[in-house]
Amino acid sequence: MNKTKITYNILDLFCGCGGMSLGFEQAGYNILLGIDVWQDALKTYCFNRKNVKTLCADISTLTGKDIVKVIGNTSVDVIIGGPPCQGFSVAGKRIVDDERNKLYKGFVQMVDYFRPRAFVMENVPNILSIGGGAIKDAIIADFSALGYTVEYKVLNASDYGVPQNRRRAIFVGLQNGKHFVFPAPLESDKITAKEALSDLPEHSVEDGSPYPLMPDSEYQKSMRMHSTALYNHQATIHKQRTIDIISLVPDGGNYKDLPKELQTTRKVHIAWTRLNSKKPSFTIDTGHRHHFHYLYNRIPTARESARIQSFPDDFIFTCSHTSQLKQIGNAVPPLLGKAIATKLLEQL
Repeated sequence: MNKTKITYNILDLFCGCGGMSLGFEQAGYNILLGIDVWQDALKTYCFNRKNVKTLCADISTLTGKDIVKVIGNTSVDVIIGGPPCQGFSVAGKRIVDDERNKLYKGFVQMVDYFRPRAFVMENVPNILSIGGGAIKDAIIADFSALGYTVEYKVLNASDYGVPQNRRRAIFVGLQNGKHFVFPAPLESDKITAKEALSDLPEHSVEDGSPYPLMPDSEYQKSMRMHSTALYNHQATIHKQRTIDIISLVPDGGNYKDLPKELQTTRKVHIAWTRLNSKKPSFTIDTGHRHHFHYLYNRIPTARESARIQSFPDDFIFTCSHTSQLKQIGNAVPPLLGKAIATKLLEQL
């Protein structure tokens, strides 16, 4: 007799443009609602999911009843999200009670209200070490008080098929004394920047145009699988002096490769850094202008950044170019989300 396939319902808090949502969708979950305070990110979220509801709201002021008004009495099986951690204090007081941590507190309150079968919370790796581990211990205490057994680990996205060394702290809580077992790293070679990007051209391509180049890696083929045209590939036009300086930096190099008189033209340690074509990308951020393509004398396009984050090519980003880069840089890599979601599926 065939088992009926169970679909689990997801509530995504701090959803952004939807990287973690996409990973859970790819693993077979159903997204009920995405909540974020940034309208641009929600516009992209909705553009790629015609049937998923969104709510533009501050989690710290929402209640569970507010969410029920949107989703009805549908059960919430898993709550996911990454509350900003800027306010986490280590003054001895439990962080859920600290006024500066309203967003984290909102996450805890939603888990308390809906009592999902599991929750997944992601954050920066040093959340585990702040205050000698005081924040980590407080997080575990807050969710343990609600009846969840919490496991945590720092995962590197490049271990799960993402062409980027991006480390994130992941907390997973399960009910009934169950301990979450994290997904093992893939045994295959890590995806390099060249394997991710070499089929994308140097110059801008008008949205909706055919691909000008054929894919030449398995990763590129997988990113193109459901896409027939290229979007979000608009190249930044730099000043000639910037182009001249970038051209002096070799593949995988940085400001240290420049002549002495040019090394201090930008006062940040990450200045003039090129991707290394033979390695996964370094962590891409929200679009500052210090990181450059391994071959071309420009910053990566939004589509190239999306590839580095493992967004497939049929996931289209909306709003301004600056906004697109910020949306992409803020996101959880979908393939990292999928690895966590797939492992969770085994344990629900």
